[in-house]
Amino acid sequence: MDKQAREGALKVLSEVYAGARPALQYETAYELLVAVILSAQCTDERVNKVTAELFKEHATPEAMLTLSQEELEKYIFSCGLYRSKAAHILSASRDIIEKFGGKVPEDFKSLKSLAGVGQKTANVVSSVWFDKDAIAVDTHVFRVSNRLGLADANTPLKTEEQLKEAIPQKNWSEAHHWLIWHGRRVCHSQRPDCGNCPLSEYCDYYKKREQDKE
Repeated sequence: MDKQAREGALKVLSEVYAGARPALQYETAYELLVAVILSAQCTDERVNKVTAELFKEHATPEAMLTLSQEELEKYIFSCGLYRSKAAHILSASRDIIEKFGGKVPEDFKSLKSLAGVGQKTANVVSSVWFDKDAIAVDTHVFRVSNRLGLADANTPLKTEEQLKEAIPQKNWSEAHHWLIWHGRRVCHSQRPDCGNCPLSEYCDYYKKREQDKE
């Protein structure tokens, strides 16, 4: 994607998805962290239903640790991968208390030291809660950015690096949400709705698809 197309695509995204925010529901940094851990291979809608119950009495690391692994698994069973997610949440909660004074750490390296927190989760918390410039590459961001041509990479990390080069830093956090919502509403993993896509004139995937028809 050349510079003109890139700028055009970003302008459209900024207009169509102005003010886009996370679909996850949370009130604190800790709630956001837990919700993002639960969101791996699970819809935000499902996570919100689970956390609505979980956070009624377990919205802090201290309260979370009153649950056993088995008890937490019952709360989060419907999110999938519930055994590993429960283990990660409990381990991260212990570290938050013992190493970080009961607060989710703001430092990126410290965030990534928590169980269940990889590059994507750390970027989400950094961007959404701590208001830092970051691009979290989930499945939607990975798919949409590589289809459009904003990136041409085969891993989330390489995609993140290329997006940081393609997008002005001041727009990194916003662009993360633009790409997510575009993936949810239009650029689906199966049967993307190219006919109703406002980005088709800029999109490498669409251009190639149209060429293949000829």
